[in-house]
Amino acid sequence: MRLPVPGPRDVLSALERGGEQVEALLGAVPRVLALLDQAEALVARASGIVDRVEAVADAATAEVARVGTVVDAATAEVARVGTVVDAATAEVARVGGVVDAATAEVARVGGVVDGAGVQVGRAAVLIDLLEPSLTTLEPTLRTLADTTHPEEVAALVTLIDHLPAVTLQVERDILPIMASLGSVAPDLHELLDVSRELNEILGKIPGVGRLKRRVEEEDEGR
Repeated sequence: MRLPVPGPRDVLSALERGGEQVEALLGAVPRVLALLDQAEALVARASGIVDRVEAVADAATAEVARVGTVVDAATAEVARVGTVVDAATAEVARVGGVVDAATAEVARVGGVVDGAGVQVGRAAVLIDLLEPSLTTLEPTLRTLADTTHPEEVAALVTLIDHLPAVTLQVERDILPIMASLGSVAPDLHELLDVSRELNEILGKIPGVGRLKRRVEEEDEGR
């Protein structure tokens, strides 16, 4: 839309057409001045708007920079959380291994407990069977405990240590002799009879009786 402002051609045309056109041209001057005032106001408003736009642009740039810093910090935090999650995952896996080992150990202990329960049941049955005998032997065992000295226990332990050697000697030396005693017994009886007859003969010899009594008295004096 063309503004109603006269240009140079309009001015020349008005001068050529006479006084009426000049008067009309002069009447348009206030309108031109008013338009200039409006144009200046619009320019001032536009300048203010430009200033505001520049301020908003500066604030937006600062906000973008701040958001970038926040995003960088958030990215670093996400990376740190990822590292923590990885470490937690590894720890969970390790704990899972420990739990599995503990479960296996609990199962093994359960088996041991079950076996121990069976043994305890057998021991309880054995104790029930031995209780009457143990009750009967209790006074004897108490007396044995009260009268037994450490030296006697040590001697008994020593004797037990020597039992293998003693058993070997009995089997090797004593048992053969005892097996031959059946054939030696008649000879011993005959030897005893001869010794008795010899003693009677010696008793009838004069002086031998006194010598015999003297020897017996010396033996008693010792």
